[in-house]
Amino acid sequence: MFGVDGGLLSRQYKLHLSNFVDWKEEKYNSEYMLFKKNIGTHLSIDETSLSQGELYTIVTNKDAKGKKGSLVAIIRGVKSENVIYALSKLPENKRKMVQEMTLDLSPTMKLISKKCFPNASLVCDRFHVQRLMNEAVNDLRISYRWQAIDLDNAEIELAKEMKQRFIPHIFSNGDTRRQLLARSRHLILQNNSKWTKSQTIRAEILFEQYPEIKKAYQVSLELTQIYNLKIKKEIALTKFAHWYNKVDKLNCKFFKSVIQTMQNNYRDIVNYFDNRSTNASAESFNAKIKAFRSQFRGVRDIPFFIFRLAKLFA
Repeated sequence: MFGVDGGLLSRQYKLHLSNFVDWKEEKYNSEYMLFKKNIGTHLSIDETSLSQGELYTIVTNKDAKGKKGSLVAIIRGVKSENVIYALSKLPENKRKMVQEMTLDLSPTMKLISKKCFPNASLVCDRFHVQRLMNEAVNDLRISYRWQAIDLDNAEIELAKEMKQRFIPHIFSNGDTRRQLLARSRHLILQNNSKWTKSQTIRAEILFEQYPEIKKAYQVSLELTQIYNLKIKKEIALTKFAHWYNKVDKLNCKFFKSVIQTMQNNYRDIVNYFDNRSTNASAESFNAKIKAFRSQFRGVRDIPFFIFRLAKLFA
């Protein structure tokens, strides 16, 4: 519009209009960057990818709500030793003032949080726990889908041998067995109150044909209902114990790892009921980074990208 070359403008901004050159000489560290003034009492820790799958550990201040002052630390890699070393550079009195850390179910993030923020209560994000359960339900659906594919192939071979035309079984909604299981992916991952009319019909057929999927889906809904209750964590522990028993009765291999993971992290999971804190702020910050990255169609110059992140969020 103004007759200015976009590449030229970008270079002029980077090298002259911004203070990137001076910032890089004075402050930039390729391994980690810390912003001690942004430390608050409630933090989140997560990992994100800046370019070509290269991971960075990011610590954010929840009180800043994803705006200026959010970024506490950005550290290259997720190796616990390196992240702990970097975060230990923050003043000890600042680290000890942190009261709560939200994180995912990663043992690495848990170790980092314990070592660097000793007074903080760790809270495993509820949405990661629910997603783990939903993935187990989906794995059960996939296993039945493979069985349906094998059954169809066997019936096709039998029809060939008998020199007959293969006609698959079609349910009342027009789905075959394979289509029923394939098209049920989204409905079993959301609450039944959000189903459309066609999804409701499909779910009725699915649960009639595969009662094990119905039981698993109902148990996953019960987990969500526990999280939605405004109860103390002592009561939550009891409800989780009853829920474990129900899952155990399903006797399904896909749920054993779910139960084991939850039992290994049960103290941090029930800490959610103290303040109902989640790691949504960290996930939201990651989404902003990905959106920012997409504007550049990828990240070629990581120092300049981190410089702009620091300007926006630190």
